[in-house]
Parts: sequence; structure tokens; C-alpha cells
Amino acid sequence: VQLQASGGGLVQAGGSLRLSCAASGPLFSRYNMGWFRQAPGKEREYVAGISRSGGNTYHTDSVKGRFAISRDNAKNTVYLQMNNLKPEDTAVYYCAADRAGSGRGQWLYEYDYWGQGTQVTVSS
Repeated sequence: VQLQASGGGLVQAGGSLRLSCAASGPLFSRYNMGWFRQAPGKEREYVAGISRSGGNTYHTDSVKGRFAISRDNAKNTVYLQMNNLKPEDTAVYYCAADRAGSGRGQWLYEYDYWGQGTQVTVSS
């Protein structure tokens, strides 16, 4: 599966963005999906995950209540709605696909396919 992330941009603190990740290839609904981010000089970190059906979602503590992951299997797309953005959310955001897990995966090695990343910049 190939993943294409989009929707990043420059936004002021308190603003919102919605990231999209479009998947090409068959059987998108067989993959758990995740969003990760990498800030300059830092390691890539887990942000959110969603199970194959979309019935289970997971968010890291720092984004709970502000970000929401969702998916539309008919459109082969996973989303990350980001509200009340903060300067510390500035990073390149990556989507990823996991063939075998439960949707809870928080580690990079658990994901088999990665998108190219989209830049999110939050100004104070």
C-alpha cells in the first residue's frame, strides 16, 4: 500500500487543521492506521492510532481532547483532526499502516508502510 499525507500548513496557536492520508492499493480496511510526528532534532513519536474498522481509536496523552483520528474505508483515507493547536505541535506528521497488530501500536517497528510526511507549523 502507498500512503500520501496532506493537509499540513501554517496556523496560529489555537487554530485547527485536518490532515488526510490517502492510501492506494487494495484492502485498505485490512490495515490498522497510525499518525506519528517528528519535530526538528527529536525522534519520531506516536500521535494516534485507529483499528481496521475504525471502531477503536487511541491517542497519546499530549493530544487527548484536542486531536481525533478517524477513517473512511470507502475512500481509503485516514484523517487527523487537530484542534486547539499549540506551538509544541509543530512537526512533520506521518501516516503509517500496520498489517498485523490490533490498532494499539505505538512503536515505529509495528508499522509496515509510511507516507512521506506533511509539515505542520504552529505559530505563537
